[in-house]
Amino acid sequence: MATAKRKISRSVGISYAASTISMTFVLFLLGTIGFVMANIYTTANRMRESVVMIVELKSGLSESERNEIGNQIGNNDMVVSMKYLSKEDKADDEEFKRLYAIDVQGVLGVNPLPDSFDVTLSELSADKAALEQFVEEVRQIKGVTYVNYPQTFLEQMHSTLDILQLVLAIFGGALLVVAFVLLNNTIRLMVYARRELINTLKAVGATKWFIMRPFVGRSALQGLFSGLLAVALLVAALYGLNHIAPGFGLLPRWEELAVLGGAMVVLGIIVAVVCTLPIVNRFVNMKSNKIHLC
Repeated sequence: MATAKRKISRSVGISYAASTISMTFVLFLLGTIGFVMANIYTTANRMRESVVMIVELKSGLSESERNEIGNQIGNNDMVVSMKYLSKEDKADDEEFKRLYAIDVQGVLGVNPLPDSFDVTLSELSADKAALEQFVEEVRQIKGVTYVNYPQTFLEQMHSTLDILQLVLAIFGGALLVVAFVLLNNTIRLMVYARRELINTLKAVGATKWFIMRPFVGRSALQGLFSGLLAVALLVAALYGLNHIAPGFGLLPRWEELAVLGGAMVVLGIIVAVVCTLPIVNRFVNMKSNKIHLC
């Protein structure tokens, strides 16, 4: 009997250490995915807010008419910013001259370029129906002659970013499932090794929470320890990668790192406790004559 107990205790210890290490790496991978997703989200928003829609205006509009058109366009949530460009500004633009390598006004005798607004769209442009409605509303504004925006590029960009975020979310969910599976067997062994103690405590009238508390506390400590180790690994990995490739700006700001690290630690504790509660509860509620048969 003593030999059997020692074997069970040894198995519990090995399993506990293995699950702690495994959970640390799972949390490290989840933290890495969280870091990547945060960067993708920031980059996606930046990309979505860098698309420009060109609104060309009718010739001969007064300044007040142009301002009125600008106000009608700029008051929409679809717009991040806008800039007015006169036809004189366009003709004198060095990039325009370099691109076309021609003096348009000198050749034609007049400046054929229209006045226009460069409208930078917000992330709301990801909603195709809302964007098309906004474009149609702009086209209906008196004094607007033409509206142009990169429709195909916008659709492809939003679709690609959405798919990428979805894939990372699914991968993160799969890692959470792995963490639950790894912990489940360890906790089951740990509780099984102490089944006689549970039975004795039940016999002397101990409350359910009194019996469960040590198991839950130990699991919470395991989750805390795994989370801290995972944060340390993530910080070391980011610093290492930043040292190898400093130009990529892989180091997040301290407040961002603190939020991500805190989330990893809290997640580790939650996963450990959630795995523990149903298993311990099952043994505590089990009849005394059946607890040795599990």
